[in-house]
Amino acid sequence: MESEKLWLKLRSSFWFLPAIYGLIAIGLVFAVHHLDSWLIHQHKVQLPQVLLTSSDVAKELYSALVTAILTMTTISISVIMAVLTTYSSQFSPRTLQDFMRSSSTHHVLGFYSFGFIFALLHLILVDKNSLVIGPIIMGLIAIMILGFFIYFIHYSARWVQVNHLIAKIRMDGSRVIQNTYKPREYLEYSNWNEEEVNKIKRKCTAMIHAKNPGYIQTIDFKNLVAWSRQHNASLILNVQVGDYVLEDYPLLHITVSEDQKHTKELHEYVIIDSERTDILDIEFSLQKLVDIALRAISPAINDPHTAINCINRIGELLHETGKNYRETYYFADKEKQLRVIHHPKKFEDYLYKSFYQIRHYGKDDISVIYGIMEVLYKLSVVSNKTIKQKLWEFHYYITDVIEWDFLSELDRQHMQWICDAFKACHREEDSLSLS
Repeated sequence: MESEKLWLKLRSSFWFLPAIYGLIAIGLVFAVHHLDSWLIHQHKVQLPQVLLTSSDVAKELYSALVTAILTMTTISISVIMAVLTTYSSQFSPRTLQDFMRSSSTHHVLGFYSFGFIFALLHLILVDKNSLVIGPIIMGLIAIMILGFFIYFIHYSARWVQVNHLIAKIRMDGSRVIQNTYKPREYLEYSNWNEEEVNKIKRKCTAMIHAKNPGYIQTIDFKNLVAWSRQHNASLILNVQVGDYVLEDYPLLHITVSEDQKHTKELHEYVIIDSERTDILDIEFSLQKLVDIALRAISPAINDPHTAINCINRIGELLHETGKNYRETYYFADKEKQLRVIHHPKKFEDYLYKSFYQIRHYGKDDISVIYGIMEVLYKLSVVSNKTIKQKLWEFHYYITDVIEWDFLSELDRQHMQWICDAFKACHREEDSLSLS
C-alpha cells in the first residue's frame, strides 16, 4: 500500500515522465555518439556521402532544434496554464487533476524533454569528424516533436470544451464504479448473526488512529481480511473511501488475542493523503459533475443546458451504481469467519449528494428542476424494485421546492406531466409486486 501511495503521488507529478524520458535521452545520446564514432573510423569509405554530415552543419542543426524545442515547450506550458485557469474559473477546481493526470499531457512534455536533452548533449559532444546516425535521428525526433506539438494543441482545445470534460468525467466515473463493485477474493455479506456482531463489538481491545489528517484515498479490504485471519482478529472499520479525517481520528477498532504490536501494519492498508482522488471514490466523480452544474447555473455563467447535461450524466452514473450496488456490511474469510465490519455508503447517500446542492441553487430555474425529475423518472423505469423505492422516496425532496402557484401554465403542465409519469411508474411496480 505504501508503494501504491507513492505511485499516486508520482502519477500526478509533472516531473516524473519527463525525468524518465530525459534519462532515456542521455542513454541514447551516448549510444549514438559511440555508434557514429565507430562507423566513421571503420566504414567511412563505404558510407554514401549523402549520409555524412559535417560537424559545422550538425552544430547548426542541433542549436536550431534546441531553440525550437524550447519555444514549443514554452507555448505548450502556456496552453496548460490557460487550460488550468479555464478549469478553475468556469468548471471546478476539482477537475484540474483530470487534466494534470492525463497521460497524454505528461508524455508530450516528456518527449519535449527527450528531444531537448538529445539535441543539447549532441551539441556538446559533436567533434570535428563527420556524423552519420546522430543528425538522422535528430531529424526524425524533430518531426515527431512537431507532430506531438500539433496533437497537444488539438488535445488541449478539446479539453476546454465543457461537453468533452463532462463525457470524460462520466467515463472515469464508470471505471470507478466497476473497480468498486468488482468481484472479491473474500466473502461479502449484507447480513450476519446479530449476536456474533455484538460480541465482536464488546471484545474490541485496540484502536488504530490516523497518523495525519487528510482524505481516505484507498482501503485495502483484501489485506485487512488477510491480516485479521492471520492474527485471529476482527476489525470494525469506522471510515469510508472519500471521508476526511483529522489526526488521531479512530480508523479501526480491533479484537486481538495476541500481542498488539502487529496492529501497526494496518496503517499500510488505509491510505490517507491531502488530496481526494477518484480511484475508488464514486461520490467524488459525482461531485465533479455537480460542481460543473453549479457553475453553469450561477448568475455569472447562466448556462442551464450545461447543467442539464451534467444532470443527465449524473443519472448515467447513478444507474450504473444501482445495477452494481451491494450493501455489504460484513467481510469474511474463506472459512466463513467474520473478519471486517464496515458501514458502506448507501445508494440514497449517492442520490442525495448528487442533487442536494443543485436542488438548492437551481430551485428558481424550472428547467433544472425538470431535468432532475426527468432523470429520476428514467432511473425509476430502468432500475430494480429496491432502487425504484429509494428513488420514489427521494423525489418528494425535489418536488418540495417547486412553487406550483407561481409557475406559468405551460411550465406547470410539463412539470405535472413528469410527476404523473413518475407516479404511474411507481404504481405499476406496486401492482406487479401485488400480482
